[in-house]
Amino acid sequence: MAVVTSEPQSIWALGGPLLEGPVWVSREAALWFTDIKRRRIYRLDPVTGERREWAAPDQVGFVLPIAGGDFVAGLKTGLSRFDPADGSFMAILAPEPDKPGNRLNDATVDAAGRLWFGSMDDGEQAATGTIYRYDGKDCVATTPLVSITNGPAVSPDGRTLYHVDTVGQVIHAATIGADGSLSDPRVFVRIAQGEGFPDGPVCDAEGCLWIGLYAGGAVRRYSPAGELLETVRFPVSAITKIAFGGPDLKTVYATTAAKHLDEAGRAKEPLAGDLFRFTVDVPGVAVPEARI
Repeated sequence: MAVVTSEPQSIWALGGPLLEGPVWVSREAALWFTDIKRRRIYRLDPVTGERREWAAPDQVGFVLPIAGGDFVAGLKTGLSRFDPADGSFMAILAPEPDKPGNRLNDATVDAAGRLWFGSMDDGEQAATGTIYRYDGKDCVATTPLVSITNGPAVSPDGRTLYHVDTVGQVIHAATIGADGSLSDPRVFVRIAQGEGFPDGPVCDAEGCLWIGLYAGGAVRRYSPAGELLETVRFPVSAITKIAFGGPDLKTVYATTAAKHLDEAGRAKEPLAGDLFRFTVDVPGVAVPEARI
């Protein structure tokens, strides 16, 4: 079982409506993440302490490194190539031109360099979101429609895809074939009513799945068999996703949100919407660069 060796602490007081998509970019030894509603991309260098931000042209759910440089950004209407040097965005793909009420939300990259990303109803009600697989040529919808997708995450051996139906409070799993096709869809974990809504997932080096709980005030760690192993409590109610970083991938960064809080709620949770950090003794897995 992983041991949490420090309590979650706020390290960047952003107070953001919806921080999301944390990713440790190994080639830079830096953490990247977004604020969807403020349309911002952030970068933290934990060694120098340098903090940078860029404005996005629309809501932005994720930024992930592309092999050879630059990033792929998940904007509201589609994928764009983001160049931090000049802050420019160049459209790559619009997977849902017939769904103007949708936006892109969360993503990951598998060992083959394929990008897996999800869409969702921006109003968080209609079942119009799905998980796509994109290899630079073909973009394929791979999962049934739900209102809010989250993830996906890929197991360290590359054989299992985890994806989340946030409103339905279900974490799903499927087997990934060599060609990226999915088979054997199954329920991995159900989150009980009142325990929060499963948000962004990520795997550690032991193949365990970590999941942020929106309105649950915690991050949970599940074994590959779906057994709850550990719960990390936060002083805020909405944890959207974690990322493993640092030279040994044992520093955990967590994004949080404040958009669900009214004025009284903000008074009770002054750290809501901040970036947090804690440490663990089981490392994460380096995120591959997208080959798209």
